[in-house]
Amino acid sequence: MAGTMNAGALAGLKVLDLSRVLAGPWAGQLLADLGADVVKVERPGNGDDTRAWGPPWLPDAAGNPTSEAAYYLSANRNKRSVAIDIATAEGQALVRQLAARADVVLENFKVGGLAQYGLDYASLKVVNPRLIYCSITGFGQDGPYAQRAGYDFLIQGMGGLMSLTGRPDGEAGAGPMKVGVALTDVMTGLYASNAVLAALAHRERSGQGQHIDLALLDVQVAVLANQAANYLVGGTAPQRMGNAHPNIVPYQDFATADGYMIVAVGNDGQFRKLCEVLGRAEWGTDERYATNPQRVRHRAELVAGIHAVTVTRTTAEWVALMETAGVPCGPINTLDKVFDDPQVQARGMRIEMPHPVAGTVPLVANPIRLSATPVTYDRPPPMLGEHTAEVLADWLQNR
Repeated sequence: MAGTMNAGALAGLKVLDLSRVLAGPWAGQLLADLGADVVKVERPGNGDDTRAWGPPWLPDAAGNPTSEAAYYLSANRNKRSVAIDIATAEGQALVRQLAARADVVLENFKVGGLAQYGLDYASLKVVNPRLIYCSITGFGQDGPYAQRAGYDFLIQGMGGLMSLTGRPDGEAGAGPMKVGVALTDVMTGLYASNAVLAALAHRERSGQGQHIDLALLDVQVAVLANQAANYLVGGTAPQRMGNAHPNIVPYQDFATADGYMIVAVGNDGQFRKLCEVLGRAEWGTDERYATNPQRVRHRAELVAGIHAVTVTRTTAEWVALMETAGVPCGPINTLDKVFDDPQVQARGMRIEMPHPVAGTVPLVANPIRLSATPVTYDRPPPMLGEHTAEVLADWLQNR
């Protein structure tokens, strides 16, 4: 079973993935889903750190836990695994040979960490001038923090995201809070795959490869988006607002008779529809609330008024009424309800793949829908070193 198996958009592209944990592997999985032949280089015996990040462990057909951690499974689909010890001269030589035939290298070692093995960009571009070499670090290749290790949680704090996340001071449970997913890592993986595709487009025109320097901290600052702009333009650092929005009202959670729901009003027309559903049509023309700037100014009293009404019906009742009226509204789902949601099911966001140890493995689908070159699911997340002989024969012998 040599080479890439599908005819995806990136079929024929060879990616050597030297990364581990999440940001780099996430980029590699995306490229693999799109058809690239992604070879994951792992340490013999241990492999990617996340192979040990359980429980939960993937159960086999009898329900017994295997050695496959759910965390690892989330970011390594459609790849082939080779076990190579890059601390040895033989291992370094093998990786150099693979890199000489690769289009892309992904790595997330500390700054300068691969130079001692002759596997840094300066070394590999000598043997492959067309190589796209993507380095992912916590803080980038230069600057006063370049030598520091960077982790998602740390970067969420340093990069400002936690200052915006959580209940505001004075409320129960107040304090900065990380996002419940390693969002900085995931976003860095997405930026990395975009950067790789941009570099490949440049190579098509110039014939030359290049080095990509991608830092978790840079990405976290970049994805502050409107909150960063609010600070840069307004001069005041935004504060934690819980589930409220700094620029739009009402755009938050509201208590209902049996839980909570989200109301996400994006314009004045939707607000007037909301007022009608709530039985408070007069709010739609009240000068305090008729426009969004006025609603932001009178946020506290408007939110209190809406809350007094929403607690009179259940979440399901409100969602049905607001959907009919065209008001964006929805429940706050736990993950069991997410995967039971009819829209999520209709879009096929849960997939099952055959697995050599467990029989099958459940995974989250790739959300990209391409009409001509759709994503295919050809390989489950590989066992450690599963494809070593196959890849070495495929990449190094079948030239």
